[in-house]
Amino acid sequence: MHTFWQYVLYLFKAGNAHGLHSPFVFRLFTEVIAADKWYYDFDTLEDLRATLLNNTEKIAITDFGAGSKYNTGKVRMVSDIAQYSISPANVSQLLFKLVDFLRPKTILELGTSLGVNTLYLTLPLTKEAKIYTFEGCTNLATIAQTNFAAFRRATPQIEVIQGNIDQTLPSFLQKFETNKQKLDFIFFDANHQYAPTLRYFEQCLAHCHEESILVFDDIYWSADMTKAWKTICQHPKVLLSIDLFQVGLVFFREKQPKQHFTLRFA
Repeated sequence: MHTFWQYVLYLFKAGNAHGLHSPFVFRLFTEVIAADKWYYDFDTLEDLRATLLNNTEKIAITDFGAGSKYNTGKVRMVSDIAQYSISPANVSQLLFKLVDFLRPKTILELGTSLGVNTLYLTLPLTKEAKIYTFEGCTNLATIAQTNFAAFRRATPQIEVIQGNIDQTLPSFLQKFETNKQKLDFIFFDANHQYAPTLRYFEQCLAHCHEESILVFDDIYWSADMTKAWKTICQHPKVLLSIDLFQVGLVFFREKQPKQHFTLRFA
């Protein structure tokens, strides 16, 4: 019921390009969020999604997060995971378009799952860019890597970091700090609970810069996730936030006043 009523409120508040006075947000909305663009890679990636949706293999799941609303069993069919754990096509395609528009060099994905979103994030990258994707479940990581292998041009740019994100993320970020590297794009799709979401956000924050973008999946998945999203939007370093209902976007653009937008996204 939480998600339903939040969606009703979202529909009431959501706007479009009319009245957008921020040039950056206007461009982002018209050229990315609302743009009816179809890329050649979408066909291949949606074929992969269809294959996974028909895969009846059963695998054991190690879940360190909030799990799935729909199937919380420890042994699940790949088709169920594909149906309930992978972002819908419009969100996956938005990730692709955001990467194509913003041209990040370093991407973090918290929550690999079957690797579909990972590929959507990777295929528009320039050759010198890199994506680090974190997955707690060994069996999911194995399937994801098999899927990556089918996209040879993307495989060299993907590094899978396996294990409990509560342990692997701080260790990874420590190496990043040592090398004085920054994060350009982070996709949060792991533990859908308030405290872990805030913790991952705070851990990554020190490694972001003015042009970084953070994308939070399922911001209305539960009251806990909605609380986390609203807390993040209120953070003093977050100067621009965009609510698309299915996902939330966060920016640190220091030359503009703090603004929040609720925009239509289909």
